[in-house]
Amino acid sequence: MFSCSNKNELFKETDSFVQSLQTEYESYGFLGNKYSKTTSDGLYSITPFGRLINVKIQQIVSSEEYEDLKEDLENHYQGDPRVNRVYICQAGTIMIDCRN
Repeated sequence: MFSCSNKNELFKETDSFVQSLQTEYESYGFLGNKYSKTTSDGLYSITPFGRLINVKIQQIVSSEEYEDLKEDLENHYQGDPRVNRVYICQAGTIMIDCRN
């Protein structure tokens, strides 16, 4: 449903947060909302929380869309030692786990 260009921008934003947890921040703490980013098309919001990065699709979509996005993010971060895992949390959004 979503184009590659949308995901390229999403990956760029998530990469920036992942990198900043290695170089700039120990943790974003509980007030990560002030660092939130939204892709230029408004489709994805990315919010850091501690050493987790939350990715939310800003439209009403099926759980399959989140499964597809999770797989895309897993493939993107496969072999990246900065990321422990990518998973769908109980709230239904995606978390990128960068905890030590």
